[in-house]
Amino acid sequence: MTEKTPTVHFVSLGCPKNRVDSEVMLGVAKAEGYTHVTKPEEAEVIVVNTCGFIESAKAESINTILELSAHKQGGQCKKLVMAGCLSQRYPQELADDMPEVDHFLGSSDMLKLGSVLRGNADRMLVGNPADWVVKATDPRTISTRGASAYVKIAEGCNRSCSFCVIPQLRGKQRSRTPDDVIREVEKLSAAGVLEINLVSQDTVAYGRDQGGDRHALANLVERVANVPGIRWVRVFYLYPEKLDEHIIDVIANHERVVPYVDMPLQHAADAMLRRMGRGHGGDRLRTLVDRLRTKITDLVFRTAFIVGHPGETDEEFTELCDFVEWAEFDRVGVFHYSDEETCQSRHLDGKVAPELAQERAATLMELQQDISAEKHEALIGKKLEILVEGVSEESELVMRGRHAGQAPDIDGCVYLSGGPVSPGTMVHATISDATDYDLLGEVEDTLDPLPPPEVFSDHLVHRHSDGRRISLKTVS
Repeated sequence: MTEKTPTVHFVSLGCPKNRVDSEVMLGVAKAEGYTHVTKPEEAEVIVVNTCGFIESAKAESINTILELSAHKQGGQCKKLVMAGCLSQRYPQELADDMPEVDHFLGSSDMLKLGSVLRGNADRMLVGNPADWVVKATDPRTISTRGASAYVKIAEGCNRSCSFCVIPQLRGKQRSRTPDDVIREVEKLSAAGVLEINLVSQDTVAYGRDQGGDRHALANLVERVANVPGIRWVRVFYLYPEKLDEHIIDVIANHERVVPYVDMPLQHAADAMLRRMGRGHGGDRLRTLVDRLRTKITDLVFRTAFIVGHPGETDEEFTELCDFVEWAEFDRVGVFHYSDEETCQSRHLDGKVAPELAQERAATLMELQQDISAEKHEALIGKKLEILVEGVSEESELVMRGRHAGQAPDIDGCVYLSGGPVSPGTMVHATISDATDYDLLGEVEDTLDPLPPPEVFSDHLVHRHSDGRRISLKTVS
């Protein structure tokens, strides 16, 4: 009689960096002989990789755990595991308040899942957040749709932004060696991955903690883009300070580095930026935006802002709106300030009422929506290279993909007609219509199709934090 294969279900919450950690745990589970299932009611072990950055993310994490805990009574679930930043932030409080959870792993404890699955682990496994950085030799199973993968090049952060608790959750900056990153990218390319998305908390600071030269990031990006088989390389989380000409030149000129800049600017008013501890002013940001637009042809610029931070006046918010209208960003995320108990901003005067913060966020997003719609309409009639992700959620008869200006799981997509097309391949499509966030395209031809990567693909439930506020049970 054949022994039944044990099953596991994963939910990954928060940012792409969390997704990489979840994929390492997927790899650990696979190495331990577990089969991943898409339905939690079919899983013997359920793992939730949590986000603990802001109040809404904490609420979503808690709610997800409580929702999935029902499968311990009404399903096959024997173990419920809570991992990630929220566990790292409140280990003992969560252990006391959530008897439903069988094991707690922190933000650097991904490999400890093996002992949990083998059945010889303690309940509390939260360690030092600075203990681990992902390595090319770690087990990992890619979960991104299509032939795409995120690669984390560093962990932690040395910044002291007044609103942020990430250094407390992830520790100080720890960069991977360039050779180790390249080894991982070569493995991914060999598996059929075409797009590499480089992420860390403060990507522009890559290599500084190792005493490397100031061009370490530019050199790494160029090496990644030169790996045979890689077609697109995208760089996330560039900090506006010390953005040197070398990385700008690589983004502008390397044929396989997409002209896409992700740079969370947070605000535009000088006094507001000083309160946030950002180390630069609004005039400098305007100069930087001009510089990037001038140097990088067809630049797609994504950024993020925080509204409702302590001390934000009506005049400063108006200055932010004027800046967004002037800059004409391609993508903008808007977050409400979250008054976290361990962040420096909590002690500032001039707290902004939540209702006013919500009103400001809606105003800013309405402004950006008009800008995004105009930019999308300008693409109608253009022929773009598209990476095919797979069948759309709306209909099995429609495929979806992304052009170089759309990041996986964060930006919109291109819905494709014509074909046939296969997931994990590149095609040319002419854009026929546009909405505020998505595009419609007619497939013209296929570009030297390659076999899709060996991945779980759509199996991992991943929810990207987008700044929404959710009124649920929270940890305090």
